Amino acid sequence: MRTNTTKEKLGQGEVVFGAIITRYAPDIVELCGAIGFDFVMIDCEHGPMNLDQVEHMVRAGESFGITPIARIPDHSESTILRYLDRGLQGIIVPHINTGEEAAAVARAARYSPEGYRGMGSGRAHDYGIGTNREESTKWVNSQLLVIPMVEDVEAIKNLDGILKVEGADVLHVAASDLGQSLGNPGPAEVRRVMSEVIPRIRSGGKFVGVGGNAPADTAGVAEFVKLGANFVTISAWGLLRLGAEDFLRNVKAAI
Repeated sequence: MRTNTTKEKLGQGEVVFGAIITRYAPDIVELCGAIGFDFVMIDCEHGPMNLDQVEHMVRAGESFGITPIARIPDHSESTILRYLDRGLQGIIVPHINTGEEAAAVARAARYSPEGYRGMGSGRAHDYGIGTNREESTKWVNSQLLVIPMVEDVEAIKNLDGILKVEGADVLHVAASDLGQSLGNPGPAEVRRVMSEVIPRIRSGGKFVGVGGNAPADTAGVAEFVKLGANFVTISAWGLLRLGAEDFLRNVKAAI
Protein backbone atom coordinates (compact mmCIF):
# COMPACT_ATOMS: atom_id res chain seq x y z
CA MET A 1 0.00 0.00 0.00
CA ARG A 2 1.37 3.40 -1.03
CA THR A 3 2.02 6.41 1.19
CA ASN A 4 0.50 9.72 0.13
CA THR A 5 3.70 11.73 0.16
CA THR A 6 1.85 14.99 -0.53
CA LYS A 7 -0.32 14.53 2.55
CA GLU A 8 2.76 13.55 4.53
CA LYS A 9 4.58 16.73 3.47
CA LEU A 10 1.58 18.90 4.34
CA GLY A 11 1.53 17.32 7.80
CA GLN A 12 5.20 18.23 8.18
CA GLY A 13 4.49 21.88 7.42
CA GLU A 14 5.83 21.89 3.85
CA VAL A 15 4.35 23.67 0.84
CA VAL A 16 3.42 21.30 -1.99
CA PHE A 17 3.20 22.04 -5.70
CA GLY A 18 1.13 20.32 -8.36
CA ALA A 19 0.78 20.54 -12.13
CA ILE A 20 -2.69 20.60 -13.69
CA ILE A 21 -2.90 18.18 -16.63
CA THR A 22 -6.02 18.52 -18.73
CA ARG A 23 -5.55 15.77 -21.34
CA TYR A 24 -4.52 12.12 -21.39
CA ALA A 25 -0.75 12.38 -21.02
CA PRO A 26 0.95 9.79 -18.78
CA ASP A 27 4.34 11.00 -20.00
CA ILE A 28 3.65 14.50 -18.67
CA VAL A 29 2.71 12.97 -15.31
CA GLU A 30 6.04 11.13 -15.31
CA LEU A 31 7.94 14.26 -16.35
CA CYS A 32 6.38 16.27 -13.51
CA GLY A 33 7.43 13.56 -11.08
CA ALA A 34 10.97 13.53 -12.44
CA ILE A 35 11.19 17.34 -12.17
CA GLY A 36 10.13 17.24 -8.54
CA PHE A 37 6.50 18.32 -8.40
CA ASP A 38 4.68 16.83 -5.42
CA PHE A 39 1.40 15.97 -7.13
CA VAL A 40 -0.52 16.17 -10.36
CA MET A 41 -4.09 17.38 -10.70
CA ILE A 42 -5.64 15.20 -13.39
CA ASP A 43 -8.36 17.58 -14.52
CA CYS A 44 -11.52 15.61 -15.25
CA GLU A 45 -13.83 18.58 -14.71
CA HIS A 46 -12.60 20.32 -17.86
CA GLY A 47 -10.49 17.58 -19.43
CA PRO A 48 -11.76 14.72 -21.65
CA MET A 49 -10.13 11.72 -19.90
CA ASN A 50 -12.17 8.59 -19.35
CA LEU A 51 -11.72 6.35 -16.32
CA ASP A 52 -9.36 3.91 -18.04
CA GLN A 53 -7.14 6.82 -19.06
CA VAL A 54 -7.23 8.22 -15.52
CA GLU A 55 -6.08 4.84 -14.23
CA HIS A 56 -3.10 4.85 -16.61
CA MET A 57 -2.18 8.36 -15.46
CA VAL A 58 -2.38 7.16 -11.86
CA ARG A 59 0.05 4.35 -12.76
CA ALA A 60 2.39 6.91 -14.29
CA GLY A 61 2.28 8.91 -11.08
CA GLU A 62 3.01 5.86 -8.97
CA SER A 63 5.98 4.87 -11.13
CA PHE A 64 7.58 8.31 -10.74
CA GLY A 65 6.73 8.94 -7.10
CA ILE A 66 4.25 11.78 -7.61
CA THR A 67 0.87 11.82 -5.87
CA PRO A 68 -2.05 11.28 -8.29
CA ILE A 69 -5.00 13.55 -7.52
CA ALA A 70 -7.97 14.21 -9.80
CA ARG A 71 -10.38 17.08 -10.07
CA ILE A 72 -13.62 15.17 -10.56
CA PRO A 73 -16.58 16.49 -12.58
CA ASP A 74 -19.30 16.50 -9.91
CA HIS A 75 -20.22 15.73 -6.30
CA SER A 76 -22.12 12.47 -6.77
CA GLU A 77 -21.26 9.43 -4.66
CA SER A 78 -20.98 7.23 -7.74
CA THR A 79 -18.50 9.63 -9.36
CA ILE A 80 -16.39 9.81 -6.21
CA LEU A 81 -16.34 6.02 -5.89
CA ARG A 82 -15.47 5.26 -9.51
CA TYR A 83 -12.59 7.74 -9.58
CA LEU A 84 -11.11 6.67 -6.25
CA ASP A 85 -11.28 3.01 -7.24
CA ARG A 86 -8.72 3.84 -9.96
CA GLY A 87 -6.17 4.27 -7.17
CA LEU A 88 -6.19 8.05 -6.80
CA GLN A 89 -4.85 9.37 -3.52
CA GLY A 90 -6.95 12.51 -3.57
CA ILE A 91 -9.94 14.19 -5.15
CA ILE A 92 -10.51 17.87 -5.78
CA VAL A 93 -14.23 18.59 -5.86
CA PRO A 94 -15.54 21.73 -7.62
CA HIS A 95 -18.15 24.16 -6.32
CA ILE A 96 -18.53 23.05 -2.71
CA ASN A 97 -20.59 25.84 -1.18
CA THR A 98 -21.85 24.57 2.18
CA GLY A 99 -20.68 22.55 5.12
CA GLU A 100 -23.31 19.95 4.28
CA GLU A 101 -21.91 19.49 0.78
CA ALA A 102 -18.35 19.22 2.11
CA ALA A 103 -19.40 16.66 4.72
CA ALA A 104 -21.22 14.55 2.14
CA VAL A 105 -18.14 14.46 -0.09
CA ALA A 106 -15.83 13.58 2.81
CA ARG A 107 -18.09 10.69 3.87
CA ALA A 108 -18.54 9.39 0.33
CA ALA A 109 -14.75 9.28 -0.14
CA ARG A 110 -13.92 7.23 2.96
CA TYR A 111 -14.78 3.80 4.22
CA SER A 112 -16.59 3.02 7.47
CA PRO A 113 -16.38 4.15 10.22
CA GLU A 114 -15.39 7.53 8.73
CA GLY A 115 -17.75 7.27 5.80
CA TYR A 116 -19.72 4.97 3.54
CA ARG A 117 -17.60 4.53 0.42
CA GLY A 118 -18.51 1.32 -1.39
CA MET A 119 -16.05 -1.49 -0.79
CA GLY A 120 -13.93 -2.76 -3.67
CA SER A 121 -10.91 -5.04 -3.78
CA GLY A 122 -9.14 -3.69 -6.86
CA ARG A 123 -5.99 -1.66 -7.38
CA ALA A 124 -6.80 0.85 -4.62
CA HIS A 125 -6.28 -2.09 -2.21
CA ASP A 126 -3.40 -3.80 -4.02
CA TYR A 127 -5.98 -6.34 -5.19
CA GLY A 128 -6.11 -7.71 -1.64
CA ILE A 129 -2.58 -9.11 -1.89
CA GLY A 130 -0.63 -8.99 1.36
CA THR A 131 -3.39 -7.17 3.22
CA ASN A 132 -6.93 -7.67 4.46
CA ARG A 133 -10.04 -5.54 4.27
CA GLU A 134 -9.68 -4.02 7.74
CA GLU A 135 -6.06 -3.05 7.20
CA SER A 136 -6.45 -1.73 3.68
CA THR A 137 -9.58 0.35 4.31
CA LYS A 138 -7.97 1.94 7.37
CA TRP A 139 -4.83 2.70 5.36
CA VAL A 140 -6.70 4.13 2.37
CA ASN A 141 -8.74 6.38 4.67
CA SER A 142 -5.60 7.66 6.36
CA GLN A 143 -3.81 8.44 3.08
CA LEU A 144 -6.67 10.13 1.22
CA LEU A 145 -6.84 13.87 0.56
CA VAL A 146 -10.35 15.27 0.16
CA ILE A 147 -10.14 18.76 -1.30
CA PRO A 148 -13.31 20.85 -1.64
CA MET A 149 -12.99 23.88 -3.91
CA VAL A 150 -13.93 27.29 -2.55
CA GLU A 151 -14.72 29.13 -5.79
CA ASP A 152 -18.06 30.86 -5.23
CA VAL A 153 -19.28 33.77 -3.15
CA GLU A 154 -21.69 31.38 -1.45
CA ALA A 155 -18.78 29.23 -0.28
CA ILE A 156 -17.07 32.25 1.26
CA LYS A 157 -20.30 33.18 3.06
CA ASN A 158 -20.51 29.63 4.40
CA LEU A 159 -16.80 29.23 5.08
CA ASP A 160 -17.14 28.79 8.83
CA GLY A 161 -19.42 25.81 8.30
CA ILE A 162 -17.11 24.25 5.72
CA LEU A 163 -14.13 24.68 8.06
CA LYS A 164 -15.89 22.56 10.70
CA VAL A 165 -16.11 19.50 8.44
CA GLU A 166 -13.90 16.66 9.59
CA GLY A 167 -12.36 14.88 6.63
CA ALA A 168 -12.17 17.93 4.39
CA ASP A 169 -8.39 18.14 4.35
CA VAL A 170 -7.56 21.05 2.03
CA LEU A 171 -9.82 23.92 0.98
CA HIS A 172 -8.74 24.97 -2.50
CA VAL A 173 -9.43 28.60 -3.44
CA ALA A 174 -9.66 29.03 -7.21
CA ALA A 175 -9.31 32.42 -8.82
CA SER A 176 -11.10 32.00 -12.15
CA ASP A 177 -14.54 30.82 -11.06
CA LEU A 178 -14.35 32.95 -7.93
CA GLY A 179 -13.88 35.96 -10.19
CA GLN A 180 -16.99 34.99 -12.15
CA SER A 181 -18.97 34.57 -8.95
CA LEU A 182 -17.82 38.02 -7.82
CA GLY A 183 -19.08 39.51 -11.10
CA ASN A 184 -15.72 39.63 -12.91
CA PRO A 185 -14.35 42.65 -11.03
CA GLY A 186 -10.80 42.20 -12.30
CA PRO A 187 -7.71 40.34 -11.04
CA ALA A 188 -6.81 42.83 -8.32
CA GLU A 189 -10.17 42.49 -6.54
CA VAL A 190 -10.16 38.69 -6.86
CA ARG A 191 -6.68 38.64 -5.39
CA ARG A 192 -7.81 40.88 -2.52
CA VAL A 193 -10.64 38.48 -1.68
CA MET A 194 -8.33 35.47 -1.88
CA SER A 195 -5.86 37.26 0.38
CA GLU A 196 -8.58 37.53 3.02
CA VAL A 197 -9.85 33.97 2.63
CA ILE A 198 -6.48 32.20 2.75
CA PRO A 199 -5.61 33.23 6.35
CA ARG A 200 -9.18 32.44 7.46
CA ILE A 201 -8.82 28.90 6.23
CA ARG A 202 -5.45 28.37 7.86
CA SER A 203 -6.62 29.86 11.15
CA GLY A 204 -9.60 27.50 10.91
CA GLY A 205 -7.26 24.52 11.05
CA LYS A 206 -7.29 23.46 7.40
CA PHE A 207 -4.63 23.33 4.73
CA VAL A 208 -5.34 25.83 1.97
CA GLY A 209 -4.81 25.57 -1.76
CA VAL A 210 -4.57 28.29 -4.39
CA GLY A 211 -5.43 27.79 -8.05
CA GLY A 212 -5.69 29.93 -11.14
CA ASN A 213 -2.09 31.05 -10.76
CA ALA A 214 -0.24 32.60 -13.70
CA PRO A 215 2.97 30.64 -14.41
CA ALA A 216 5.00 33.84 -14.76
CA ASP A 217 3.67 35.32 -11.51
CA THR A 218 6.01 33.57 -9.13
CA ALA A 219 6.03 36.59 -6.82
CA GLY A 220 2.23 36.46 -6.60
CA VAL A 221 2.29 32.75 -5.76
CA ALA A 222 4.96 33.38 -3.13
CA GLU A 223 2.78 36.07 -1.58
CA PHE A 224 -0.12 33.63 -1.27
CA VAL A 225 2.24 31.15 0.39
CA LYS A 226 3.32 33.82 2.87
CA LEU A 227 -0.36 34.34 3.70
CA GLY A 228 -0.71 30.66 4.52
CA ALA A 229 -1.32 28.79 1.25
CA ASN A 230 0.49 25.47 1.20
CA PHE A 231 -1.11 23.54 -1.71
CA VAL A 232 -0.32 25.26 -5.01
CA THR A 233 -1.56 24.26 -8.47
CA ILE A 234 -0.23 25.49 -11.78
CA SER A 235 -1.19 24.68 -15.37
CA ALA A 236 1.18 22.33 -17.19
CA TRP A 237 0.07 23.96 -20.45
CA GLY A 238 0.86 27.36 -18.95
CA LEU A 239 4.34 26.21 -18.00
CA LEU A 240 4.87 24.87 -21.52
CA ARG A 241 3.75 28.16 -23.01
CA LEU A 242 6.02 30.12 -20.65
CA GLY A 243 9.03 28.00 -21.54
CA ALA A 244 8.29 28.15 -25.27
CA GLU A 245 7.86 31.92 -25.26
CA ASP A 246 11.02 32.35 -23.21
CA PHE A 247 12.98 30.18 -25.65
CA LEU A 248 11.81 32.08 -28.73
CA ARG A 249 12.42 35.45 -27.14
CA ASN A 250 15.93 34.57 -25.98
CA VAL A 251 16.96 32.96 -29.27
CA LYS A 252 15.69 35.86 -31.34
CA ALA A 253 17.47 38.31 -29.05
CA ALA A 254 20.73 36.38 -29.50
CA ILE A 255 20.60 36.17 -33.30
